[in-house]
Amino acid sequence: MSDATGRPLTDEERAVLRHLLSAPFKGAEVLRDQAEAAMAEGSWADGDGPSIDLVVPESAPAAPLADGLVPVDAAVTGPDGGFAGELLLWLQDGRLAALEYAWVTDEAPVALPAVSEITVTAQ
Repeated sequence: MSDATGRPLTDEERAVLRHLLSAPFKGAEVLRDQAEAAMAEGSWADGDGPSIDLVVPESAPAAPLADGLVPVDAAVTGPDGGFAGELLLWLQDGRLAALEYAWVTDEAPVALPAVSEITVTAQ
Protein backbone atom coordinates (compact mmCIF):
# COMPACT_ATOMS: atom_id res chain seq x y z
CA MET A 1 0.00 0.00 0.00
CA SER A 2 2.43 2.57 -1.20
CA ASP A 3 -0.02 5.43 -1.75
CA ALA A 4 0.02 6.50 1.94
CA THR A 5 2.37 9.21 3.11
CA GLY A 6 3.65 10.08 6.57
CA ARG A 7 5.51 8.06 9.13
CA PRO A 8 4.74 4.56 10.40
CA LEU A 9 2.54 4.43 13.48
CA THR A 10 4.37 3.66 16.71
CA ASP A 11 3.53 0.42 18.48
CA GLU A 12 1.60 2.44 21.08
CA GLU A 13 -0.41 4.33 18.46
CA ARG A 14 -1.31 1.12 16.64
CA ALA A 15 -2.28 -0.59 19.92
CA VAL A 16 -4.57 2.33 20.86
CA LEU A 17 -6.20 2.31 17.40
CA ARG A 18 -6.80 -1.42 17.63
CA HIS A 19 -8.30 -0.96 21.09
CA LEU A 20 -10.62 1.86 19.96
CA LEU A 21 -11.77 -0.22 17.00
CA SER A 22 -12.35 -3.36 19.11
CA ALA A 23 -15.89 -2.22 19.95
CA PRO A 24 -18.64 -3.68 17.74
CA PHE A 25 -20.19 -1.12 15.40
CA LYS A 26 -21.14 -0.90 11.72
CA GLY A 27 -17.98 -0.46 9.64
CA ALA A 28 -15.57 -1.49 12.40
CA GLU A 29 -13.99 -4.31 10.38
CA VAL A 30 -13.21 -1.96 7.47
CA LEU A 31 -11.67 0.54 9.88
CA ARG A 32 -9.62 -2.21 11.55
CA ASP A 33 -8.14 -3.03 8.15
CA GLN A 34 -7.46 0.66 7.53
CA ALA A 35 -5.70 0.95 10.90
CA GLU A 36 -3.22 -1.74 9.87
CA ALA A 37 -2.29 0.25 6.74
CA ALA A 38 -2.48 3.73 8.29
CA MET A 39 0.44 6.13 8.57
CA ALA A 40 0.70 9.17 10.85
CA GLU A 41 1.52 12.82 10.34
CA GLY A 42 2.76 14.68 13.40
CA SER A 43 3.70 13.37 16.81
CA TRP A 44 2.42 13.74 20.33
CA ALA A 45 5.46 15.71 21.49
CA ASP A 46 5.99 18.03 18.49
CA GLY A 47 4.10 20.94 20.02
CA ASP A 48 1.00 20.58 17.83
CA GLY A 49 -1.07 19.33 20.74
CA PRO A 50 -2.22 15.87 21.72
CA SER A 51 -3.34 14.63 18.33
CA ILE A 52 -2.05 13.11 15.11
CA ASP A 53 -3.42 13.04 11.61
CA LEU A 54 -3.90 9.60 10.12
CA VAL A 55 -3.29 8.83 6.46
CA VAL A 56 -4.96 5.78 4.96
CA PRO A 57 -4.10 4.65 1.43
CA GLU A 58 -6.78 5.62 -1.07
CA SER A 59 -6.71 2.02 -2.27
CA ALA A 60 -8.18 0.92 1.08
CA PRO A 61 -11.95 0.42 1.05
CA ALA A 62 -13.97 3.19 2.69
CA ALA A 63 -16.13 2.46 5.72
CA PRO A 64 -19.90 3.01 5.38
CA LEU A 65 -19.87 5.82 7.95
CA ALA A 66 -20.45 9.56 7.79
CA ASP A 67 -17.66 12.07 8.27
CA GLY A 68 -17.06 12.90 11.92
CA LEU A 69 -16.40 10.76 14.94
CA VAL A 70 -16.13 6.99 14.93
CA PRO A 71 -19.11 5.75 16.99
CA VAL A 72 -17.19 4.77 20.13
CA ASP A 73 -16.70 6.32 23.54
CA ALA A 74 -13.09 6.06 24.72
CA ALA A 75 -12.80 7.36 28.29
CA VAL A 76 -9.31 7.80 29.74
CA THR A 77 -8.68 7.09 33.41
CA GLY A 78 -5.94 9.11 35.08
CA PRO A 79 -3.34 7.92 37.61
CA ASP A 80 -5.72 8.80 40.46
CA GLY A 81 -8.45 6.59 38.94
CA GLY A 82 -10.58 9.55 37.90
CA PHE A 83 -11.72 10.71 34.48
CA ALA A 84 -8.77 12.31 32.65
CA GLY A 85 -10.34 12.83 29.24
CA GLU A 86 -11.30 10.92 26.13
CA LEU A 87 -9.87 9.84 22.82
CA LEU A 88 -11.62 10.94 19.66
CA LEU A 89 -11.13 9.06 16.41
CA TRP A 90 -12.13 11.07 13.34
CA LEU A 91 -13.27 9.93 9.88
CA GLN A 92 -13.26 11.69 6.54
CA ASP A 93 -14.62 10.11 3.36
CA GLY A 94 -14.98 6.76 5.15
CA ARG A 95 -11.31 6.69 6.18
CA LEU A 96 -9.51 7.20 9.46
CA ALA A 97 -8.38 10.83 9.52
CA ALA A 98 -7.16 11.78 13.01
CA LEU A 99 -6.71 10.61 16.58
CA GLU A 100 -7.20 13.29 19.23
CA TYR A 101 -6.76 13.26 23.00
CA ALA A 102 -9.26 15.63 24.63
CA TRP A 103 -7.99 15.99 28.19
CA VAL A 104 -9.54 17.56 31.29
CA THR A 105 -6.44 17.63 33.48
CA ASP A 106 -4.37 20.70 34.37
CA GLU A 107 -1.42 19.55 32.27
CA ALA A 108 -1.73 18.70 28.57
CA PRO A 109 -0.73 15.11 27.81
CA VAL A 110 2.47 14.62 25.82
CA ALA A 111 1.77 10.99 24.95
CA LEU A 112 -1.12 8.65 24.37
CA PRO A 113 -2.55 6.92 27.42
CA ALA A 114 -1.82 3.21 27.84
CA VAL A 115 -4.47 0.86 26.49
CA SER A 116 -5.12 -0.24 30.08
CA GLU A 117 -6.22 3.36 30.88
CA ILE A 118 -8.82 3.49 28.05
CA THR A 119 -12.36 2.16 28.43
CA VAL A 120 -14.03 1.71 25.03
CA THR A 121 -17.74 1.26 24.41
CA ALA A 122 -19.74 1.41 21.19
CA GLN A 123 -22.27 4.24 20.97
